[in-house]
Amino acid sequence: MNKKYQTTFILDTRGYNEPVETLIAKLQGVLESVGCKVESSENLGQKTFARTPNRSFPAGIYVQFCYEGPANSTALIREKLRLDKTVDRFIALAK
Repeated sequence: MNKKYQTTFILDTRGYNEPVETLIAKLQGVLESVGCKVESSENLGQKTFARTPNRSFPAGIYVQFCYEGPANSTALIREKLRLDKTVDRFIALAK
């Protein structure tokens, strides 16, 4: 049974020289590879963190995806992105 999700990814683009759109396309590919059907994506832009544990990373680029996928999709996405340094963290909410 599939659920609808809204997930916000916080991207760390330090040392990344390509446009952000390539990262968004890569994230969409990751979502589709775990069996999700992406309905929409939106680049919310760069936002400064209220509290930052790392002073060299005070702000991140927020990207929001709405998609439909299996119940274990967040665990699968977390596993696929575990070693990816461009994704700082993500927050997944079931709708």
